[in-house]
Amino acid sequence: MGWLGDWWDHEVVGGHKGPLLLAFVAFVVTFLATRTVTRLIRAGRGPFHNLSSGGTHLHHSTPGTVLLVTGAFTAVGADGRGPLDYVAAALIGIGASLVLDEFAMIFHLQDVYWSQEGQLSVNVVTLVAACVGLAVVGVSPTEVPGLSDTTRFVRLGVTGALVVHFLLVAVVALKGKFPTAVIGTFAAPIAWYAAARLARPRSPWARWFYSPARVAHAARRDAEFEKRWGPVRQRWDDFIGGRPSQPDPAALASGKPH
Repeated sequence: MGWLGDWWDHEVVGGHKGPLLLAFVAFVVTFLATRTVTRLIRAGRGPFHNLSSGGTHLHHSTPGTVLLVTGAFTAVGADGRGPLDYVAAALIGIGASLVLDEFAMIFHLQDVYWSQEGQLSVNVVTLVAACVGLAVVGVSPTEVPGLSDTTRFVRLGVTGALVVHFLLVAVVALKGKFPTAVIGTFAAPIAWYAAARLARPRSPWARWFYSPARVAHAARRDAEFEKRWGPVRQRWDDFIGGRPSQPDPAALASGKPH
């Protein structure tokens, strides 16, 4: 098995990452399955259809929340690394994927799933998958059996550096640069550079910290960026999440063109 076997023995088995790996796989598989089913429903193909209860459309974030909460309490009540930990990991992975796939709807408090605003869900899911995937393949905690004092010290330093790195990735995401945050998760210099750059004008970071003049400057820079790279990003978002087919409700309410 070579390096793959060593990684499995030391990082997954020795690092007790089995449940985390299962949660990651469940998260990714559930997202791909969910997007496939929703796109088939939208196209009117296959045996799938929307579910409703008493005339109310049942969004998949509803069972996702139930699974996520159930998995969380199961994990809290589990003892050690027994079967319950793996059950909890699967429930959390599936539930989190179902909830985050409708993150844009929760964030906007509107049904924007198939609008341009709904692409935010794809960006958030991609970012979370990247972070969890990095945690799975990365170094294990310092309490892995058989480590020397030097190795523990090095791993502690690496852990501290990763904490700082993930904080910078969070800053990049808050600045509205989700694709850059995903790439920066694995390429640290990109995250550091993007964290120091201007936020996008409609991002939470701009709303919290920017003056009107700085927001206007960010809008000009953002227009230049979108002119060059917007179509590339749009094709990627459409490929993963499906091409938007509904107007943005906020744009309709304000009378703006869409």
